[in-house]
Amino acid sequence: MSGRMARFALGAYQATGTLLTPFVGGYLAYRAAKGKEDRARRLERSGYASADRPAGPLVWFHAASVGETNAVIPLIREIRRRDIHVILTTGTITSAKLAAERIGNEAIHQYVPLDLKPAVSRFLEYWQPDCVLIAESEIWPATLMELGRRRIPQILVNARMSDRSFARWSRRPALAEALFENLALVIAQSDVDAERFRDLGARHVMMSGNLKVDTDAPPYDAAVFADYKKQLGGRKTWAAISTFDGEEKAAGIVHRALKERDEQLTIIVPRHPERADDIEVELVKLGLKVARRTRGDALTPDVDIFLGDTIGEMGLYLRLTEVAFVGRSLFAEGGQNPLEPAMLGCAVLSGSNVQNFREAYQKLARRGSARMVRDTEMLAKGVHYLLTNDGARRTMIEAGIGAVQEMRGALTATVKGLEPYINPLTVKARLLPKAALQR
Repeated sequence: MSGRMARFALGAYQATGTLLTPFVGGYLAYRAAKGKEDRARRLERSGYASADRPAGPLVWFHAASVGETNAVIPLIREIRRRDIHVILTTGTITSAKLAAERIGNEAIHQYVPLDLKPAVSRFLEYWQPDCVLIAESEIWPATLMELGRRRIPQILVNARMSDRSFARWSRRPALAEALFENLALVIAQSDVDAERFRDLGARHVMMSGNLKVDTDAPPYDAAVFADYKKQLGGRKTWAAISTFDGEEKAAGIVHRALKERDEQLTIIVPRHPERADDIEVELVKLGLKVARRTRGDALTPDVDIFLGDTIGEMGLYLRLTEVAFVGRSLFAEGGQNPLEPAMLGCAVLSGSNVQNFREAYQKLARRGSARMVRDTEMLAKGVHYLLTNDGARRTMIEAGIGAVQEMRGALTATVKGLEPYINPLTVKARLLPKAALQR
């Protein structure tokens, strides 16, 4: 595809989006009925604002889901310390709830407009951001093109490019260049990610490391934690977190295989809590007794599985154990973030499909704090070994904490890379009357 054809394709994409706009209402209503949209706020997805635009400079952060939202929270706070207002958009109900819990009034939250030119234009006309910071790998053509047309600097932060995405974009290099040339800066997680973005046409690229290492440990309710610890007594625990379809059943099979020897409690925290009813049915079919966090069930000695079917309580679940299997890695692909369990003092187990977090796993594995398993049987052996060998478990935990400390510094590097874009906004903000900044 030539450069001219690439621009024609992008123009056709935008035109198609405009033609589809009359059907957006029905589409959003259908998704709301399925629980995938916030019914009361679905107009935000069409670019209609539900909050006032504050006076003064404004930076737009976009984080697709929970992981990206957690990653940018420290960066949002750095921007706010400079008296610059922030609007944060996310695409899921779970990430919206997390934003409300973690940052409250520090930023204005809106759902991200659909990647349709009318919705994006409406959003930009109202909010008029001075700069846009997009987390990780969210590439939406209509949004990038509209921001480029308006000459609003757009920067990818904590940027990553998965094997699959790189292969897909590499098959359309002219299209990739036509999009990525709109980016003022790409701040990549790793050297590999940085090189991939350069290959695809990004003009200015730097490497910072992973912002997720510089996030605070996930919060928890100390009183709830103390109550659960009392209920557990001295009972052993292990957790399967961020699990996808098939991995909850695998955790149940592991529990059943080890139950007579270890008398352990298994904590399962699915990546999508709305699947909890189906997961419980599947576990009960295995002959297991399930306690659910949302029901407030007690962790009595006969409970096999503690199903963590809530949002924003990973800090609680991980503090209840010292052994964590990280999901989306055994039967699904891509992996999930292993840094939170390592940060909170867990020995980490994972399947081998961790392409999206390859560098983090490599660094943890080199320090001896993460181990890969091939299948359910190997997972059972790994869990049993760590539950019954205090020295080995403690060695892995200490190695993980050390690895996380070594990996820190991404936030400082990112802020430094953003200075040419943020410093002028800081000056502008601090020249405004305080009353205007507080509106």
